[in-house]
Amino acid sequence: MSGLVTVLPLALTVSVIWWLVHTVEAWLRLGLIELHIVSPEHYWPGLGLIAGFILLLVVGGAVNAYAGKILVKYWNDFLGRIPFVKTLYGGFRDVLSLLPSGSGEKRDLQRVVLAQFGEVRAIGFVTREDVPSVLYSHGGRDWVTVYFPMSYAFGGYSVYLSRDRIHPLDISVEDAMRLAITAGLTAASANSPVKLQ
Repeated sequence: MSGLVTVLPLALTVSVIWWLVHTVEAWLRLGLIELHIVSPEHYWPGLGLIAGFILLLVVGGAVNAYAGKILVKYWNDFLGRIPFVKTLYGGFRDVLSLLPSGSGEKRDLQRVVLAQFGEVRAIGFVTREDVPSVLYSHGGRDWVTVYFPMSYAFGGYSVYLSRDRIHPLDISVEDAMRLAITAGLTAASANSPVKLQ
């Protein structure tokens, strides 16, 4: 069992990365050949990944430019008018917005807090420093939006809490997320002890 616990996570990680790289490479290879950018006999393994990386750099630079931000806004507004598409696209966009950005913009899940529910404490992540305006009439003007991930599952709960119910934690987002989703079985790193600020 010790050997399985040691080898299986590595094997699963390598398998997922291999599948992702192989899938992206296949798509980009097909695109390069179909667009007649390169002929099948001149294509070599890895060319698709290189082309994809260059494309991402170009798109990222264009989006960070002023004109690019305007185009992205119009594009988001356009997709936001299409039923069903707006639900899928908006959800994917919001999830991916949690990833680090090179634009310097502040992203979500930047503040780790310890929330109190009676005698119970839970680690959460402040995603917004406010709440939807519809909650103002229910006393929500001084509330914040906190996300609590579920252990060993893809999902979680968004809870609206008053500011006096949460306490900032001196711990990185990565260590806090690891603690939360592994049900506390994986401790925070020695360099990031959990402390109340």
